[in-house]
Amino acid sequence: MTTIQDIELTTITGGSDSLGKHAGKVLLLVNVASKCGLTPQYDGLENLYRAYRDRGFEVLGFPANDFAGQEPGSNDEIAEFCRTNFSVDFPMFAKISVKEPDQHPLYAELVKTEPAGPVSWNFEKFLVGRDGSVIGRFGPRTAPDDPALVAAIEAALG
Repeated sequence: MTTIQDIELTTITGGSDSLGKHAGKVLLLVNVASKCGLTPQYDGLENLYRAYRDRGFEVLGFPANDFAGQEPGSNDEIAEFCRTNFSVDFPMFAKISVKEPDQHPLYAELVKTEPAGPVSWNFEKFLVGRDGSVIGRFGPRTAPDDPALVAAIEAALG
């Protein structure tokens, strides 16, 4: 049986990765975009990463151009934008599609998470437990410092 940890991923710099390489950590997977009204969430995501990474937490950013063309750049341009404007240090991945018909296999599995359904917009968040199972789904307008999201992260970290 294939799990989300087995799905091959590519880092924003072209390296090979998978969620399995992050096994044992609590992960927050977020589809991101540089030209979205929610783009300032990068600050909050980086703050979460810095606050909890020593406890085994990572934010994983997945740029996607699926909503109103709000992520038009190349991987290099996206990486530079994130570094320059938001000092992003959390892992970023190569641009993917989070929607059908070109949906990346990772997101094909993630959208089965309750409440099941397609990703609704940029900055939707999936919380993955240390065992690789999806344990929470938070909408795009849920800010990274939202008490419910923070509580779910803290509970998953133990």
